[in-house]
Parts: sequence; C-alpha cells; structure tokens
Amino acid sequence: QVQLVESGGGLVQAGGSLRLSCAASGRTYAMGWFRQVPGKEREFVAAISWSGGNTYYADSVKGRFTISRVNAKNTMYLQMDSLKPEDTAAYYCASRKSRYDSVSYYYTEYDYWGQGTQVTVSS
Repeated sequence: QVQLVESGGGLVQAGGSLRLSCAASGRTYAMGWFRQVPGKEREFVAAISWSGGNTYYADSVKGRFTISRVNAKNTMYLQMDSLKPEDTAAYYCASRKSRYDSVSYYYTEYDYWGQGTQVTVSS
C-alpha cells in the first residue's frame, strides 16, 4: 500500500552536513528515521508525529539532526549537521500504518520501509 524511497545520502567529511529525503506514495502517519551498519541492530535516529507537531531524537543525534515533514508533498526529511564518523550507516525511513499509531523508538513497530540510503562520514 505504501512505498517509501530515501535519497540524499553520500560521502561527507566530518563536520559536514547532509539532508536526507523520504518520498512516500500512499498514506503515511507517524514516521521515523533509523540507521544500520552491517552486523548491528537497526538503531533509532528520529521520529515525527503524523501532524509534524512532535519530534523525538536519539541522544546520539540530538542537537545535530532535525526531522521534519511536508505532508502536502508527502515527504519527510532528516537534516544532518555536524556529522561524525560514527554516523556512518545505511539510513532508512519508515511509517506506521494508522493514525492511531504514535511515534515509536522501536523499528519493530513500523510497518513500511524504504530501501535505505548510504551515509558515509570520513574523518
């Protein structure tokens, strides 16, 4: 029902910035960004409520990353500033399936996923 496509990843030096986009087809509700490196669990990065009025961040990115959405364009964004080598990962966007599902820190709670976009931060 819902398709999500991430874009905007790439190679950047430490201290630099990137903006990731997640373009959706179909109806989205609460959404989130997660990241994953090979051999590790998928990690929560940020989440945003259906309306965009509430945002949440992992401690590791708070103050550096900003999540937002423009529902008229059916697109979610992750602005990443002051990037660190430890931010290197594949970044995935996700959506829950119902307006009754609130934002979540856990990837298992999300229903729809994109294919990911790679972010690599060099020292």
